[in-house]
Amino acid sequence: MEDKNSLNKTQNYHEVPLRLLVDREQYVVQNVLGFPTDHTDIEHIRQPSEREIKTADTLLNRSDRNNSSAASLGAVSSKTVGFSNTSPPFHSKGIPKKQPVHLNSTDGLVVVSAFLPVVLHRSDDGDWSADWDYEMLLSMQTHLRVTRVGIVKWRGWHGNRGAYGSPEAGVPDDEHEKVEACLRPFNCVPVWIEPTLFGEFYNGFCKSVLWPVLHNVTSVYKSTPQASGPGYGKHHPEVQGDFSDYTMDDVGQGLIHGDGGEEAELWASYNAVNRLYADVVVQCFNEGDLVWVHGFHLLILPSYLSRRIPMAKVGLFLHTPFPSSEIFRTIWCREDLLRGMLSADQVGFHLYEYARHFLTCCRRLLGLNSGMIPDTAGGHTLAIDINGRHVAVTSIHAGIEPSVLNQILQHSVTLDKANSIRNQFQGKVVFCAIDRLESLKGIPLKLLGFERFLTRCPKWVGKIVLIQVGISAFERGDDYIKTKREVTELVDRLNTTWPGTVHFQECPESEMRLQQRIALLRAADVALVMPIRDGLNLIPLEFTIAHQDALTELGKRDGRKRGLCILSEFSSCTRVMRGALHVNPWKAPEIATAIHAALSISEDERMRRIKCALEFVSRVTTQRWALAVMLDLKGVHKNVNPTNNTGAGLGLGYRRLTMNTDFTALDVDSVIKSYRNARSRLLLVDYGGTIVSNDNLDNLKRFQQVKQSKGPSTPTSEMISTLTALCKDKRNTVMVVSGKEKHPLERTLGQIPSIGMAAEHGMFISWPTKSKYHKRRWETLVPDSDRSWRSLAIGIMEVYTSRTHGSYIEETEMKVLWQYRDADPEFGYLQAKEIEDHLAGVLRNFAVDILHAGMEEGGYVEVRPAGVNKGVLAIHTIQNFSRIAVANKVDFALVLGDDHCDEPMLSVVRQIGRRVLTAKRSKTGLDPLPDLPSTITLVDVSSCDEYISPDLDVYTCTVGKKPSAAANYLHEVSEVQELLSSLVKVSTRSQKFFSSADLTAEIQNPVPPVSNFYSSFGGNITTGGLSKSHSLPDFGFERKRDVQISSSLNEYLGLGTIEDEEDDEAVFF
Repeated sequence: MEDKNSLNKTQNYHEVPLRLLVDREQYVVQNVLGFPTDHTDIEHIRQPSEREIKTADTLLNRSDRNNSSAASLGAVSSKTVGFSNTSPPFHSKGIPKKQPVHLNSTDGLVVVSAFLPVVLHRSDDGDWSADWDYEMLLSMQTHLRVTRVGIVKWRGWHGNRGAYGSPEAGVPDDEHEKVEACLRPFNCVPVWIEPTLFGEFYNGFCKSVLWPVLHNVTSVYKSTPQASGPGYGKHHPEVQGDFSDYTMDDVGQGLIHGDGGEEAELWASYNAVNRLYADVVVQCFNEGDLVWVHGFHLLILPSYLSRRIPMAKVGLFLHTPFPSSEIFRTIWCREDLLRGMLSADQVGFHLYEYARHFLTCCRRLLGLNSGMIPDTAGGHTLAIDINGRHVAVTSIHAGIEPSVLNQILQHSVTLDKANSIRNQFQGKVVFCAIDRLESLKGIPLKLLGFERFLTRCPKWVGKIVLIQVGISAFERGDDYIKTKREVTELVDRLNTTWPGTVHFQECPESEMRLQQRIALLRAADVALVMPIRDGLNLIPLEFTIAHQDALTELGKRDGRKRGLCILSEFSSCTRVMRGALHVNPWKAPEIATAIHAALSISEDERMRRIKCALEFVSRVTTQRWALAVMLDLKGVHKNVNPTNNTGAGLGLGYRRLTMNTDFTALDVDSVIKSYRNARSRLLLVDYGGTIVSNDNLDNLKRFQQVKQSKGPSTPTSEMISTLTALCKDKRNTVMVVSGKEKHPLERTLGQIPSIGMAAEHGMFISWPTKSKYHKRRWETLVPDSDRSWRSLAIGIMEVYTSRTHGSYIEETEMKVLWQYRDADPEFGYLQAKEIEDHLAGVLRNFAVDILHAGMEEGGYVEVRPAGVNKGVLAIHTIQNFSRIAVANKVDFALVLGDDHCDEPMLSVVRQIGRRVLTAKRSKTGLDPLPDLPSTITLVDVSSCDEYISPDLDVYTCTVGKKPSAAANYLHEVSEVQELLSSLVKVSTRSQKFFSSADLTAEIQNPVPPVSNFYSSFGGNITTGGLSKSHSLPDFGFERKRDVQISSSLNEYLGLGTIEDEEDDEAVFF
């Protein structure tokens, strides 16, 4: 490996022409993603801890697992049991061993942004050339293999292809290949978009719909749709023609907001452009590359990428603020935007404030939880849990490259321009401001504050001057014209009162590039940045670098009180520029006070503030920001196994689902095979959501049922018939387990003989009866003699119901619930935590459990007798199996459920099955089974050993593809119906015909009455293995001679031998 110093000499610098200074002049840009000088400051590497390796037996029998066992079985006195609102434990089994994450030259990166960070030049001869656009944050050079994807910029602000082939508006169609060849050395790949489509996408949706909402303002842009005004077309001719219809700030709404008219067309254009970007990214992607998407223009791009390159680690970084949920929810496509963002593996913001708003929107609009999860480096990462995936959420503020600015500051052109400005306003304190001419930048508020200061402090009149540069924002349409008019009027008013106080100059963005900007900032003494809402704003950081020499002895000799920045508290850099003077731009007296403080500040305090601001600017550079984000993205654990990381849904409803490594679709053939060979079967089937639609998913329907204004859903007649047929098979023991009360269950299923029922999560049990005419008897799972706790619990719940709008109390015979599913999610959760603590204190002397289910689980606090849940019921049923079944031991178990209430039952039975497998493998000397997934709560199931067969086959299945303690899944209730119907057909056929295994069993057991046995076959029986028809004695019941036994059912029935690679007969339905 080469020495780092030699690498620095060859790779750590990148020379490019800086055409903004002097033609063909060179300057040096540091390698922004090169070798960091201080790994620990960025990566926060922690030493990996040893993981304790446990065998299956140890996991199943450890005494220190009693607490988690109690959480599932309710066998402890703890009052807070069960489901919490926090994210489920992060399963680290599939995560690679904890080790530092590094970026090296073999890593690939695809950077996707709205515009490519290059500037195109076209000669009169038609030759194309390009330079890096160092105005853009993403123009950084690196030793990585980077491919940049975006739209080219040339002449027209939109940087798209020209209308009618005109080069004035974009790249002509016939020169696309030339531009692509020109950009190839820069590893830039352009996205070509039709002009009208781009106008609808950029001006129509991004700037007119998303931009104001993301900046937490919905009433700023309320002008007429069509931009107009003197000089609009003159100063910006490239937006004429095809683009003139899309320079509005508000768009005309259809009859239904977001569902028709122009807004629907703009949303369709936004989707279409994101799909075009996805096409280009997929073409540029190589396996193992990181994909880094930037900006609010491409919020749904991760959704399109996840379905085409699901193995890619995709990061999304927003350079704008993110609004509060109350603002964001006003967009009709809010859920689609959030789901698109959550299709990424990492979502980044400049501030935690923006990340917090994003988390709140995900919680309130999508019902998702967030929390800290372990990362691959031994630390923890803030993440959102969605469909078994963890989307990392980071907040890292970007910086600037001091080395680039220092090169510009040392240039003669910059120094000459700064000196010219100083000479023009010699003897005065120069305030400067550079803002786009739009309402969000707060220029009128700044001028009002400046006016307030001069009014209150007339002694400073003639001693200070404000240079206000306004950058034309033609794309803002009518808002630009309105803002420009307001600013012009205020400037005229100030200069009329105090002549020469404000110098206002408007210029296009091309005339206020980095070099011109640095010259102005260097000449100024104080910078004013007053946006009313702003994302990434680098001007305060650039101003700090421009005056870094103020801390030196040489810099102090000029006698100027320079280097301070007055900064709006609504700008993102306020959180990192602690040395600036922070103000509320809506409060003019506060602005005036800050201006006075900047003029009269003591030398010592000024030095401290400059030093404080400079500390962040010099430490958090663009290099370190990009490296930190990339390290976080590379460190994200992503399951790329297509079996465990799959997609579901259509359109923007598409989502990635990540399951445990052994979580697969239920293999129905395997279930049927085990079912057919079993002699004593146990079927534990949930009610709501499994054999009937789940009423709990509809909040209104749930409320109506609680208030008894509407009845619950009932199983279909087909399902009733299927359950009836299953119960007729004497080898089956069918138990329907429900959270409902016993009376609705009895009304619905009571007519089915030989069916068992468990109501209220197993508190009330009715074992299978032999006849439907037998009166059902109910028994309790645990003693329920003392119910005095109910009045206490209801009294407390009534108090919180009166405080919490949308909450209500649900009472059943066994339990009491406080439902807050219809309340405000955050306030309801806070109240639920409080009522949980209150109940735990009051009911500490009662044998009850208090369970808190979060919003994703229904949103309720429940009080029930201690030790009652479906997991306890499953163990209780197995222990009583010999009493309710024809056999003493279970050799087949099928458990079906659908929601969190069924997880204890699924978990317990799965562990019983695993215990059997572990015993088999230990006898044969096979390797131990892998650890159980984290979705399973480990409990002690050894009490069931004597009631289960050593050949037990267990199938646990949840309805709906989601993280679960079950090993398998079915998609919906209809698939449950199909599965049970298949089992019925096997049972029905097995009652008509016997296989060779049945004959063997009959031969070895006492002979039944001849008439019964003969009638079961329906007469003479021929087999392919015998030469002629035989009477019953010929089968060997006289035990006088050897009998040839059929090897299969087909051979037994005389159909010959059918080859099967699994040595098993086919099942025909």
